[in-house]
Amino acid sequence: MSRARTIVSLVLPPLATVLIVILAWEGAVSFFSVPGYLLPPPSRVAAALWSDRVDLLWSTARTAGATAAGFAIAATLGVTIGSTLSFSLLLERGIYPLTLLFQMVPLVAIAPLLVIWLGNGPNTVIAASAVVAIFPVIANTVGGLRSTDPLLEELFAISGATRWQRWTRLGLPSAVPSIVTGLRIAAGLATIGAIVGEFVAGFGGDVAPLGIVITASLREFRTEKVFAAVALASLVGFALFGVVSALSTLLLRRYDASP
Repeated sequence: MSRARTIVSLVLPPLATVLIVILAWEGAVSFFSVPGYLLPPPSRVAAALWSDRVDLLWSTARTAGATAAGFAIAATLGVTIGSTLSFSLLLERGIYPLTLLFQMVPLVAIAPLLVIWLGNGPNTVIAASAVVAIFPVIANTVGGLRSTDPLLEELFAISGATRWQRWTRLGLPSAVPSIVTGLRIAAGLATIGAIVGEFVAGFGGDVAPLGIVITASLREFRTEKVFAAVALASLVGFALFGVVSALSTLLLRRYDASP
């Protein structure tokens, strides 16, 4: 019973807030007679979701696939690069500042180069998603590995442990909470990178991804479909964040339970 109450206490407040915002939005648009092309009411957005549900479902699947692929690349490379940098302070000082480029340079400035190198299509979208999401993973991996207990490091050194053993049995388990934080941040950024990549890559076909749906609907002044696509893109981000959080919880429990 207590677990059910905990779940309700976590889920009910945000759902109630969303419901209040939607009702206020619907009422404000009706009361002030706002034109639909400027701000459509939620009822029209829901109608657009239903009328174009098949195409929007496939569009969401394409965006979700690119987002998941970009996140997987960012997670793998981020942990690998962060772990490599933590092995050497000189290497960290030389390379880590360069990784800041992933965070400091706007994606809209990098995305055209990705189109030149990778062409129009899903490869550019995946790359854009990975570029945006990789830095938090690198930063949190380096920070987590650098915060390992020095006394334990000394104990492993005295025991003659190899660098691989120190990383797998001491550094990585100690850095798991920090890495998990980086992965959760990257989950949200991966969705942003995928949508921006779709804006720039400019590919469509029979089933265009959500980014193309947004730009095409804007040109046609179908604002309700723009809101529908944005809502679905948000759901992709929430879903990825939820999956990462669930897996992270299991991972943390595993390391907490280990001797």
